[in-house]
Amino acid sequence: MKKILILILIGVYLIPQNLKAQNNDAALAAGVGALVAIGAGIAAVQQMKEQVELEATQHILSNFPQYNRFLLKTLDFDGKKLKDISSTSVITFKMREFDIDNEGKTILGKSMVLFAFTSNGWINQYGVNFNKIQWHLISSDEWLNMMTSYSKVASAEKNGVKIKQALTYGEVVNKGIRVKRGAPKSTEDIDFNKIGRDMYIVTDYSDDFKFVYNERSFGMFLKKTRDLVQIGRNDLIRIHEFIMEH
Repeated sequence: MKKILILILIGVYLIPQNLKAQNNDAALAAGVGALVAIGAGIAAVQQMKEQVELEATQHILSNFPQYNRFLLKTLDFDGKKLKDISSTSVITFKMREFDIDNEGKTILGKSMVLFAFTSNGWINQYGVNFNKIQWHLISSDEWLNMMTSYSKVASAEKNGVKIKQALTYGEVVNKGIRVKRGAPKSTEDIDFNKIGRDMYIVTDYSDDFKFVYNERSFGMFLKKTRDLVQIGRNDLIRIHEFIMEH
């Protein structure tokens, strides 16, 4: 909503200036048309976001009755254009349990991430085709296991205990895992291998996934649909940062 108001204000300012310079009805029509197009694009993105968030909430309600108090919010929808969303291969949601104490204060619990893997044609002229989406809810423990497996192929370190300790007391950065201040002395940084952008190192993780290391992304190959989903390094950093919050 704030974006729409800002665009309208900009338009109100620009259109009169344009009219003074050109005194031309065509200039007014073009300015109004541009504002309408921008506004429609923003509205379409917002509507898409609300539809997918609702479906994500319904997925949790239908499949995970053990969660009766939770927060659910999209992690990577903000700032995306409609054309970017139509080609999106994964949408991530922050999910967190919470409780309310006797004084009415909210107590945050475990963090999780819900992945919505989209297949070709998930957006069409009628809106969102939810039959084209696969859902996977990942707990913090499972995320640590996933990142440990991924880090084994991304780095020279093969000791799972050392990797898990670095992930627990560190942060994921572009070049590896960096230990935060206050971590146990035995915790060490882990550097990711430098490989070409067209090179891939693969590990078979589970019945659902193969993980693929590429210098620019965290690749998840979905065995069911045979789709390779690339999670950019910035999104990977944000997911790990959220899920390791205490």
